[in-house]
Amino acid sequence: MDISAKADYAVRALLALADSGEDPVPVEALARNQSLPRKFLEAILRDLRRAGIVRSHRGSEGGYVLSRPAEEIMLGAVLRAVDGPLAEVRGLRPDQTEYEGVATHLPEVWVAVRASLRHVLDETSLRHVLTGDLPGHVRELVDEPGAWAPR
Repeated sequence: MDISAKADYAVRALLALADSGEDPVPVEALARNQSLPRKFLEAILRDLRRAGIVRSHRGSEGGYVLSRPAEEIMLGAVLRAVDGPLAEVRGLRPDQTEYEGVATHLPEVWVAVRASLRHVLDETSLRHVLTGDLPGHVRELVDEPGAWAPR
């Protein structure tokens, strides 16, 4: 899986909003604090606002806030808001793929990959990441031998 810059920036900006409490945070502050490109961040925040993940406030005290508590915002929803479906195969959802011959069972693998992504991303909230108190099954994956080794 390739995690896009857009997805990475979105999660980082949302973590900063979660950490800031209920006070609106200006785009400039989010960009500066996370070393993100401001214009790109503005586009990401528009996507997150359309998805109902953040709210914007105008004026001199304006900025962005989370639309609901950090424990209710799952990483999977964030990635879908900025990048679309979690897993695609040539532009198709894994369950829409069909192959013949030796690859007949390949769609089952693609569906399993999507299910594993959902198992992590749809069950890990911004609050989990902010506190480091990850769900048990996610922590087990992080602690697996070789999990941090590049391949």
